[in-house]
Amino acid sequence: MTTVTTRSVEYPADGLTMVGHLALPSGIDRRPAVLIGPEGIGLDDVDRRRAEALAGLGYVALAFDIHGGRQLTDPEEMLARCMPLLADHDRMRAIGHAALDVLRAEPRTDPDQIAGIGYGTGGGILLELGRDGADLRAIGTVNALMTGRPGEAARIRCPVWAGVGSEDPIQPAAQREAFAAEMQAAGVDWRLVTYGGALHAFHHPGATSDKTLLPGVGYHPRHAQRAWNDIVNLLAESVPLGETIETGGAGTVSR
Repeated sequence: MTTVTTRSVEYPADGLTMVGHLALPSGIDRRPAVLIGPEGIGLDDVDRRRAEALAGLGYVALAFDIHGGRQLTDPEEMLARCMPLLADHDRMRAIGHAALDVLRAEPRTDPDQIAGIGYGTGGGILLELGRDGADLRAIGTVNALMTGRPGEAARIRCPVWAGVGSEDPIQPAAQREAFAAEMQAAGVDWRLVTYGGALHAFHHPGATSDKTLLPGVGYHPRHAQRAWNDIVNLLAESVPLGETIETGGAGTVSR
C-alpha cells in the first residue's frame, strides 16, 4: 500500500456547490483514476474510505458529491431529491460530467485511463455518463440497475459490471431482466452478479437495524466484501496499474 494524501474539492453542479473527496497515491506521476458515486444519502465517510483504499492501491480517486455537501439521512428527504433526479437523465449526466471534469483536470490523473464505480444513485449517474458516450474504461455499479432512454446504451464504450442483492425489493427480478435486456441489445460487454440473500444497500455498513431506513435495506458484510473484491478485479482488468514510464518533459505516466 502506498502513502495516501487527501483533500476536499469544491465544484459547481446541479445549482449547488459540490464537495468531492480526492485521494492521491504517493509520487508525482500520472496514474489511472477512478470516479466514485455515492448512494442516495450522498457522499459520506464510507465513500471517502473507498477513495482512500483505491489510492492506497495506486489509483487517483475522486468520490463525488450529489447533494451540495449534505448527507440526506432522512428517507423522505432523500427520496424527495433522488427520485426526480433519477427520472432526469440529462440532469444526472450533468452532475456526472462535472465530477468527471474535476477528476480529468487533476494533474496526477491519466486522462486516458479513467473508470467509474457507483452505488445506488451514484451508480445510476455513472451509467448515464456511459450512455452519453463518456470516455470511461469501465463502469462498475451496485444497486444501480436503472435503465436509460431507448437505444442510448449503445453509446457505452466500456465493460459494465453490476451487482445486486437477490432480495432487493427496490430492484427486483423484473428490473434485473430489463437492465440485462438493455445491455444485451446494445452490444455492451456486461456482467450482472446477484448476491444471494442480500438486500438493497447491502454494501453499506450504515444500513443496519438501528437506523431509520427504507424497507428492504440492510448491510451484508460478507457480500459487501465480495462486491468490493469484484470491483477491484474489474479495475485491475480495465485500468491496470503498471510501472511508470518516462514521458520527457511531461513527467511520467503509469501504464
